[in-house]
This record gives sequence, C-alpha cells and structure tokens, in this order.
Amino acid sequence: MVKVARSLPAPDSLARESKKKSGSYSEPDVVDRLKQDFHNKCYICELGDLQDPEIEHLLPHMNGRYPERKFDWNNLFWACGHCNRVKNQKKYDGGILDCCRQEPEEFLSFRLEQGIVEVSTKKEDSKAELTAQLILEVFNLKNTGIRIYASDLRLQELNKEMKKLYNNLEKLKKNSESAAIKGILRAMLRRESKFAAFKREYIRENAQYYPQLIKYCDFNLDEI
Repeated sequence: MVKVARSLPAPDSLARESKKKSGSYSEPDVVDRLKQDFHNKCYICELGDLQDPEIEHLLPHMNGRYPERKFDWNNLFWACGHCNRVKNQKKYDGGILDCCRQEPEEFLSFRLEQGIVEVSTKKEDSKAELTAQLILEVFNLKNTGIRIYASDLRLQELNKEMKKLYNNLEKLKKNSESAAIKGILRAMLRRESKFAAFKREYIRENAQYYPQLIKYCDFNLDEI
C-alpha cells in the first residue's frame, strides 16, 4: 500500500446519484477517475492491471444505512475483488489507513522474505495494525479453494516483480553508470508501479548498497 493522490473535485455523478432512491456510485465518470487515480492497481494488495476491479468503500455504508459514506468521493477506493471480499469483515469496519490522506510507508514496513510476505507496523497506531493484518490476510488467507488461488496468485506476482527488481539491481552493480538501468529501476520504484511498497522498502533497507536509488523512495518528498 502506497500513497495515492486523489483528484478533485469529485465526479459530477455522485451528487446526482446520491439524490436518487437507488443511486449508483459506479457511474462511468467515477470508474474512470478511480482507475486513473489508483493507476488501475488495487490499493490494498497492489496487484496491477486489474481486469475485474471493484469500487470499495473504506468505511462501509452498511447497505445504505450510512448514505453519506456511500456517495462520498473520499470514501471510494479502487480494489480487486479478492481484497474487497477479505476486507468485508466486521473487524475492519472501523477503517484501515486512508492511503489518500495518510502515508502508509510511514506506518508500515513491507517485506518479502524467502517467499513469505511480512508486514509490520513502524508506529503504534490501531489503523496501521489493522491494515497490516489485512494485507497479510490477502496474501495468505486460504480458507476456501478460491481464496487459496487468489492468495497464491498475488504472492506469485509479487515474487515475479521482486525478482525483476533484484535482477536489475545486479545489473546496476555491474554497470553503475548505465542510464538505461537506472531508468528501469526508477520506473519500478515509482508509487504507480505494481507492489511498489515492497520494492521501495527493500531499497530503503539496503540504502548503503544503492545510495543512488534512495531518492526515488523518499516518501517525505515529491517523487523525482
């Protein structure tokens, strides 16, 4: 999970639809904006190029019991179906980190260690703890056949992306002046890249080996 810049103002259809008895929060203008803002990447697991995305409510509207949440632009997020369903548990109703208003990388550490996903908190914060638990679940929950498949798929894709990172880092060691390799790594470390939180954390934790890359992972600065 990484910081996402939500575009403003809200899509026009939300105000119109909120006045209807059975209004929709998924009109084309909403879908188009969320897809663009979130770079067609699930905000929870960071799987990219979503084929069947869903609009997820950070705070649930409880089947319309909270209409102010249902059509609130700031409460709508771009997610994959797997993460949306895993998050649909009562323990997450109070909300996880809002990646459009908070910087998840300040609160959480993301690692892939020997093929196992590890997410830990950097600060004592209840929402950060819930977010870490949720992300661990979406990569590891295997209580049904479909969830085994979905969790394994995300883990496989994360492994592929990290291997690409490692391979390019090895190339950089052999040719530290290569503009082409630096360009590839810069693109891989941008927030819109798949599984960016894991890749950026790896560089931060190994900054002594890749000092020329750390500037692309500094979440306290605008990305260069």
